Amino acid sequence: MENLWRLPEALADGTERSELLAEGPGARIERIVSSGHRTPDGAWYDQPRDEWVVLLQGAARLGYADGTTRELRAGDWLLLPAHCRHRVEQTSSAPPCIWLAVHAALRP
Repeated sequence: MENLWRLPEALADGTERSELLAEGPGARIERIVSSGHRTPDGAWYDQPRDEWVVLLQGAARLGYADGTTRELRAGDWLLLPAHCRHRVEQTSSAPPCIWLAVHAALRP
């Protein structure tokens, strides 16, 4: 049995690691660990499926193509619709962020 809170060894500041937890027809579940990570300037996530994400540990700020931002703390979750252009503006490094993300066709 794996543990969602176990951190990868040698997680350097500014990095992000993604682990596939489960995948099936039309769905993907992953754990993401980020420490001081941010999306490179000018880059955007634009995913083909909806993404439901919860921040299990740490603090983060997401930015959207329309210029708005969203601050997240442990326990906060959101649904990013397919093709919602977004980016990670900031993640904490003490403690590192631990995310759980579900990629699928989802509805609120």
